[in-house]
Amino acid sequence: MSVLRSIEHRIESIVEGVFGRAFRTHVQPVELARKLAKEMDEAKTISVSRVYVPNEYTVYLSPGDRDQFASYEDSLVTELSDYLSEHARREGYALLSTPRVLMEEDEDLSMGEFGIATRMVQPQRAQQPPPPGLQPQAEPGATKIYKPEPSSTAAVSAAEAAELDLAHVPAALLLRGERHELAGRTVVLGRSRDCDVTVDDPNVSRRHAEVRHEDGAYWIVDLGSTNGLSVNGRRVDRAKLEPDDAIVLGTTELRFERGF
Repeated sequence: MSVLRSIEHRIESIVEGVFGRAFRTHVQPVELARKLAKEMDEAKTISVSRVYVPNEYTVYLSPGDRDQFASYEDSLVTELSDYLSEHARREGYALLSTPRVLMEEDEDLSMGEFGIATRMVQPQRAQQPPPPGLQPQAEPGATKIYKPEPSSTAAVSAAEAAELDLAHVPAALLLRGERHELAGRTVVLGRSRDCDVTVDDPNVSRRHAEVRHEDGAYWIVDLGSTNGLSVNGRRVDRAKLEPDDAIVLGTTELRFERGF
């Protein structure tokens, strides 16, 4: 399975409870991904030696379409950003920074319609001027509106959902039988109740480690803990996580799961 196809499957897998539900009148996550890639292709800027593409994408949705994403919007935006990163890599495009996807409401849009506006943004931390021939934009460009295709009103059956891999679930950590989904770009693990995942173990530091979602992969990083961490029995400061990896913080084991 190609990386882009895998990411498309992950984007669809974020949607919960799809079986038997007729939701194709709404904007579909995979359709957003494909149209975002199309906008990237059409907004190329040729510099001296590179082809640059926008690094900020604003998606405009009707209030009804925005509401359907309310419970998982952060995860969806992360996956869409990963999709654009992978598309740029495969096409050989250059970016001023990791692509950023924003979602906004537009009451003028009907259900199933959406708009996309792109922008070239110079990162705030950048000390160097933009490449020759490249001009960052203060405001997004013209918004392109996409209307639903006639076939998009069909319901998604359980068989179709299975074929599209919609039954799979996002990445997660399994701790003492409890599943903690990794919805954000960073998830902090530790003994403190302020952590995203609390590990009740006196051998675990208050802020022990962090799981980071970077360019489509998940990494675990030690945050300077007292007792360190290990993955599959090997002591590490930073490691890329693979499905079913065993992570030990202090004396507590967590299991990494990924749904594709």
